[in-house]
Amino acid sequence: METLIAQIIGGALGGTAGGKVGPGSGGMGSIGNLIAGAVGGVGGGQLLGGLLGAAGGDAASGIDIGAMAGNLVGGGVAGMIVQQVVGIIMKKMKG
Repeated sequence: METLIAQIIGGALGGTAGGKVGPGSGGMGSIGNLIAGAVGGVGGGQLLGGLLGAAGGDAASGIDIGAMAGNLVGGGVAGMIVQQVVGIIMKKMKG
């Protein structure tokens, strides 16, 4: 559960930051950037976790801070990428 929360938060932060810079920065507004980032953070984090084999869950003795930081950063990067792609597509659709 903590993994998913870290991915959502990281993705939301990445989407918000991506909304301020880059080619896909306009058109969606703050809430749109936040939502696109959060969805991207979860999707990207799950994909990355599946590829790396780290989708197992928390350590038996408690929360692994290193894994949590990795999920936060990974979610942020994936959230920013998804926000930029969606922003670029929306710009192209508007003309």
